[in-house]
Amino acid sequence: MKITNLLRIAWRAIQRNKLRAFLTMLGIIIGVASVISMIAIGQGSKQSIQSQIKGMGSNMITIRPSSNVMGGARMENTSVQSLTEQDVVALQKQAVYINAISPYVTSRGQVINGPYNWSTSMQGVYPEYLFIRGWTLQEGTPFTNQDVKSAAKVCLIGQTILNNLFPDGGDAMGKNIRFKKIPFKIIGILSKKGENTFGQDQDDVILTPISTVQKRILSTTYYQSIFASAIDENATDKAASEIQQILRTSHKLPKGTDDDFTVRTQAELISTFTSTSQTLTVLLAVIAGISLVVGGIGIMNIMYVSVTERTKEIGLRMAIGARGIDIMMQFLIEAIMISITGGVIGVVLGISATKLVTYFIHWPTLITESSVVLSFLVCFVTGVFFGYYPALKASRMNPIEALRYE
Repeated sequence: MKITNLLRIAWRAIQRNKLRAFLTMLGIIIGVASVISMIAIGQGSKQSIQSQIKGMGSNMITIRPSSNVMGGARMENTSVQSLTEQDVVALQKQAVYINAISPYVTSRGQVINGPYNWSTSMQGVYPEYLFIRGWTLQEGTPFTNQDVKSAAKVCLIGQTILNNLFPDGGDAMGKNIRFKKIPFKIIGILSKKGENTFGQDQDDVILTPISTVQKRILSTTYYQSIFASAIDENATDKAASEIQQILRTSHKLPKGTDDDFTVRTQAELISTFTSTSQTLTVLLAVIAGISLVVGGIGIMNIMYVSVTERTKEIGLRMAIGARGIDIMMQFLIEAIMISITGGVIGVVLGISATKLVTYFIHWPTLITESSVVLSFLVCFVTGVFFGYYPALKASRMNPIEALRYE
């Protein structure tokens, strides 16, 4: 029997029981829509994480002091003081794979402008910090190395600081604000960055020369962190290894002892978050895929009912010359058509649901062609797998007994 005739017969059988066919498709529709939505949310989250981490500085390397076991007790990282100006000088002179470096200290407190105040952090850095973090100025000019040497009381403010200290929209350039009773002159306004991967507001910041924070606020000569930028993304690992060797030499650490610092690259962060996001995506897709299995069982159940209802029809077809393979293909195509039709509706519903999630909840989503193709492939396999046994049962019927069936 021609495939076109089999398709026509299967379609007519589905049309005779539209409601039953739709209810059978429902499991497939929900399963496919869920799989597409979950994969889109997972892929969107992964892409968002990668772009946000790269936005922090794609070649950035972070060096922080780490705890060492001293006298049987492990010290907290915040209490460890192992990074100094000597380390920065050593890196500037010896490192080949980095093109910018900036030590870093920070202090939290109230910043005040007339009747307005805001709790924030003041970060002491070198001018190179802007390049390392990929930060640009919306207005004004950055502070200079001379400002660092003289511990100048100048600062760059983020958009959140601007909005809270100058809510009336007044010009902030050249104005003085006070941080812990110390006046700072605003010489620049940072461009907007938004929230980072950890949900922190990157615009809620004040940047000032590092010596100013060390001498006037913290009274310390140590650095809380050191930020560096590799010459390019491919050299990040080499730069990290180079930094480790230089700092071990600078700290005079004997061979075989642990480092008293940690070196982290953006690639490590991206890898960690991507792996976590990928695992979560797979988990969500598997949970959603359970609906497909349930839908497949529904198809098998309804095909058994259909075979039983049409026993006489099967016997009549066999009596006038239909082969067992023709009968099997007839029911198998019917099962596949139910599954594929449910898949098409599920894809449309899944894409629509994903768009609604993005529009109303503002979650990042990414619908990939592979997820849609995979959904159609799964629908086809589901139709074949769960429709095969009922179709096989129909093809093996005895035509005489089928004609006698009441």
